Amino acid sequence: MSTKTKPSLVRSSPNLLPEPRQLQLNGGTLSLAPDKLIVIKSQPAGTLLFPAQEIQRHISRFAEFTWHIHGTDSVPEDQCGLVLSINPELAPARTQAYCLNITASGIAIHSSDATGAYYGVMTLGQLLRQYGATLPLLAITDYPDFPARGIMLDVSRDKVPTMQTLFDLVDCLAGLKVNELQLYTEHTFAYQKHPLVWEHASPFTGEEILQLDAYCRTRHINLVPNQNSFGHMRRWLTHDEYRPLAEAPYGCDTKWGRFDEPFTLCPGDPGSIKLVSEMFDDLLPHFSSTMFNVGCDETVDLGAVRSKEECEAKGTGRVYLDFLLKIHQLVKAHGRSMQFWGDIIMEHPELVPELPNDVIALEWGYEHDHPFNDHGAKFAASGIPFYVCPGTSSWNTVGGRTDNALGNLLNAAENGLAHGAIGYLITDWGDNGHHQPLPVSYLGYGYGAAVSWCLQSNRDIDIALAISRHMFEDASGAAGKLAYDIGNVYRLFATRTFNATPYGLGTLRPLAQLSIKTNKAEIKAALKEIDRLAKRVANLEMDRTDADLLVHEFLFVLSLMRYGVQRIALSETKETARKPLITELRADLRLLIKEHRKVWLARNRPGGLDDSIKNLQLD
Repeated sequence: MSTKTKPSLVRSSPNLLPEPRQLQLNGGTLSLAPDKLIVIKSQPAGTLLFPAQEIQRHISRFAEFTWHIHGTDSVPEDQCGLVLSINPELAPARTQAYCLNITASGIAIHSSDATGAYYGVMTLGQLLRQYGATLPLLAITDYPDFPARGIMLDVSRDKVPTMQTLFDLVDCLAGLKVNELQLYTEHTFAYQKHPLVWEHASPFTGEEILQLDAYCRTRHINLVPNQNSFGHMRRWLTHDEYRPLAEAPYGCDTKWGRFDEPFTLCPGDPGSIKLVSEMFDDLLPHFSSTMFNVGCDETVDLGAVRSKEECEAKGTGRVYLDFLLKIHQLVKAHGRSMQFWGDIIMEHPELVPELPNDVIALEWGYEHDHPFNDHGAKFAASGIPFYVCPGTSSWNTVGGRTDNALGNLLNAAENGLAHGAIGYLITDWGDNGHHQPLPVSYLGYGYGAAVSWCLQSNRDIDIALAISRHMFEDASGAAGKLAYDIGNVYRLFATRTFNATPYGLGTLRPLAQLSIKTNKAEIKAALKEIDRLAKRVANLEMDRTDADLLVHEFLFVLSLMRYGVQRIALSETKETARKPLITELRADLRLLIKEHRKVWLARNRPGGLDDSIKNLQLD
């Protein structure tokens, strides 16, 4: 190998995602030569075969030649292009840690464990993407802030991804050093005894989960089963076979307004825990993870009908906890540790001391000013291990909420670290039809992965450039900047909308309920900005096999945003003047539905699509 000086490389740091904890540029460059080997110096060599194969693939793609893999110490030094080894004495004595050194004589990755080696390879892969076969001389020492760094993807409202979509997503997340994945499930697993609830949902089969679990394990990702088990059971309880298990079989009034359908299991009905037990027995054998997220959030109708007397006598919190403890016993019988959403327990802090010490609470909140500090302090004082769970701010928005997402993700990282959270889980929901395509969430995935890996290094990262290069594979930065700007159109409206954008609500609410305070100037500015952004889509150059689909998805997002803004304007128009406008919007909606089908089916299964379309409103 030879080195030469490239001032442009020496003067500026590489653009990495996440940015490593420590990076030192040493001046000069290393030009990779084709006649070298990837040498595994740890035994058995098979322990590091997969990361060796991964970097072999990156070298083949970005340097355009292949380095073969060898697994002994007998390789002469001048033939070693890259050395991989597990050696805690050369890497920080921490799990998932690695040191990456690029010198005039070659490349070495020393790691504390196999996971650290994989992460070192992921960093080297990003350097190859940026520089090709001429790499800057540098030294990186790196390890994570949060032991668990995850993504939770909603696969129940209403979008169920294809297996290829999930495999591609796992590869992307692994490259960001994400090590936990959850698929939020209500009814989209093919339970053998309960086909009625999933027959039209295109569910995951047991075989598919086994395949995904193995794929994740190889990439050091823990696929954690996630099945809501108390609230959010509408998809089950609306069927007559299961309706008798509901707290409110025919709906009720709640703090969220009127529910016309059942929502929560009745905890006092013996059939409820029996159903949950059957679900767990069928689901859990397909996962290798020792953790299990049982949900149990937002039981807003608890105590409204069937358990009303019991809740009045014991307290709603007590009734909730008693059922949660029954679920815990089921989880324990399967040899798992129970995760659960912490919102209800946070409403009843006096009951926290009664929680088993082997549970993990999930502290969630999705606004930039969510009280992660206050809630984190309470969980820390209780001694209950907990995750902080911010969100991508993508749902009910169509195109995202960039500034809110970044603030929410940063808030969670800062206060999770301050109060000793053991994990960081980025949630990506699909409320009201999951109309946002997957790439709308890339910004949240990227920034959340970065600040959960190392807050100090990534707090002020240029996230638009980072996701452009390493997620959209657009070195110019244009794709990331476009996604960033689309997600900030909501800021043109003065009215704050929680967990939504005004135009997101504009696609979802009937006109009579679309009471968003706005004015003609805001509407005009939003439509002008949407048109300006649409013109930028045609100029994108992404080095991805699905680049054409990404362009299609961006254009669909902008069209749906425009439709939402136009409906807001329509809601403020006098009824006598609405008829011709509605005729125009009806034609627009027909085209949008057609595009929605194309975009949906490119990455997702057909089940749930018709339900999603029903959420798009006209009159």
